[in-house]
Amino acid sequence: MRASQRVLSTTMFFAVIASAYAEATKDWTEFRGQGGGSKATADLPDDWSADKNIAWTSELPGRGLSGPIVVGDKVIITASSGPRGDRLHVLAMDARSGKEIWHRQFWATGNVSCHPKMCNATPTPATDGEHVVAFYSSNDMACLDLDGNLVWYRGLTHDYPLASNSLGMSSSPVVVGGVAVASVENEGESFLCGIDIKTGKNLWKAERPRAVQWASPVALRGKTSSEDLVLTQGSDGAVVRRPKTGEVIWKYDQKAGVVASATVAGDTVFIPSDGLVAAKLDYAQPEATVLWQSTRVRAGTPSPIIDQDRIYTINSAILQCSDAKTGEPIWKLRLKGSFSSTPVLAGSRLYAFNEDGIGFVVDVTAPEGKILSENKTGSSKENPDSGETILGSPAIAQDALFVRSDSHLWKIAKTP
Repeated sequence: MRASQRVLSTTMFFAVIASAYAEATKDWTEFRGQGGGSKATADLPDDWSADKNIAWTSELPGRGLSGPIVVGDKVIITASSGPRGDRLHVLAMDARSGKEIWHRQFWATGNVSCHPKMCNATPTPATDGEHVVAFYSSNDMACLDLDGNLVWYRGLTHDYPLASNSLGMSSSPVVVGGVAVASVENEGESFLCGIDIKTGKNLWKAERPRAVQWASPVALRGKTSSEDLVLTQGSDGAVVRRPKTGEVIWKYDQKAGVVASATVAGDTVFIPSDGLVAAKLDYAQPEATVLWQSTRVRAGTPSPIIDQDRIYTINSAILQCSDAKTGEPIWKLRLKGSFSSTPVLAGSRLYAFNEDGIGFVVDVTAPEGKILSENKTGSSKENPDSGETILGSPAIAQDALFVRSDSHLWKIAKTP
């Protein structure tokens, strides 16, 4: 083969890889979507109601704060049911029709007690396109293939009996580099672990401070390095690790937030930490270089969204837009109610759901931000002023918004 042919062959190879990666990003693979960005390119409606722009509604077998994920033609969701919440569910729905494709159930093996607002199905599942990892507050983890066949099951409380959080655990796993990375940080035995996605065996386990922590890991797939990495945060800061070994290659060693998760944009990570911190991800400098820190930008329970040179945060029903380069506030907009779910962004539209089921559509390109509509998702004659309780974060895929409540899953899309 001549040199020119080798160059062309190599170019075509990387073009195929890039195309495959671009195709993969059409899925919503984990909490806050591919790479934890909470945004996607999609043509979504500006409003909806019971008889407008609702493609389908499916009933769920139990409660859940977990968000849906979308892979191919499947929407995958978890739930927990029963008087003690110890019945664990994983379901796959057809993304086009909302019909159930498969439904798997397990018994919880760990502690099922948690705050009344939470439930066992709080962490959002994750997928690598071949496997689905469902994690629960009881420290039970199930790995299935996309047809619903069980690959392995781990009761982490059986292995680590002192790991338990009386309020409940909500950190969502990620699957990166063939490894499921899970954070189990609580008042008892706390740790991070990397689990081989094919065998269910630990590849590594890192001890963590005994302190509650609900933020989720962030998968860094070729964004800031030639290798896949994972960022985790906790009460003692944030670190970037190699997923196969757990080796730390970068760290921010100041106290970080334990509810809202960090967000990565380009070579910058935005960490909730006494407000918000912007730090440069430079692996040649293993100690973080802080670009700015602002107490004027605060993420409440929802995690921040970074889009180009803007940051969007929700704290106490205030949606704030800030400058991503400086942390300076640009505008604020008052929404209504309490927010647990992280909003999502599609183009110029931000979609935020409060706990009463009201979905706000906001034009973030308006000079002061503009609320385009307030949509009562799941409202009824008995409850006309609000919708069903929504605590989980929505997903975007296939020009649709997938939203779950305590009892239903909706596909919101432009319909005739």
